[in-house]
Amino acid sequence: MKPFIMTADKAMKKLKDGNKKYLDSETGKGNISRALRLYTKEHGQHPYAIVVTCSDSRVIPESIFSAGIGDLFVIRVAGNVIDDHQLGSIEYAASHLGSPLIVVLGHTCCGAVDAAIHHDPEGYIKFITDEIKLAIGDEKDDFKACCLNVRRSMALIEHSLDIAKMEEKGMQVVGAVYHIEDGRVEFL
Repeated sequence: MKPFIMTADKAMKKLKDGNKKYLDSETGKGNISRALRLYTKEHGQHPYAIVVTCSDSRVIPESIFSAGIGDLFVIRVAGNVIDDHQLGSIEYAASHLGSPLIVVLGHTCCGAVDAAIHHDPEGYIKFITDEIKLAIGDEKDDFKACCLNVRRSMALIEHSLDIAKMEEKGMQVVGAVYHIEDGRVEFL
């Protein structure tokens, strides 16, 4: 096991300090104002997109897309893989919140894709890498494997009965790759 980068207490302090800054903030790349926080408390959320992405701490959809509170419904799971839990969350956001766009956002330098290509993990990680292996087959190129993994997740979403019905009404499912090295998003 890799050593912890800091103590849990220090990490908790960073989270609390970060939240304090957030509570006092009025601007950011997206609207995070106190007024919008109160508005969404009273009127609910109305995200314009559902983003299914990796749990990687370098991939921050709200920052990447300059979005604010209530703009994105983000579902994060290592390797941006899809199972029933993610499908349920997607269907909820699409059907109950009216989000018209689903983006499966993979990224370069993905540890989960690398693990599926070069390693044979054990434990619960294996559930993730097995899913990615189904997507990538024998592909060894990291970028191509990332794209294949995104496309498999898109296909699983599109085969959901509820999503297929919503696509007939104009919903779209798209894939994209976030380039960690320069911040660019490449839509597939």
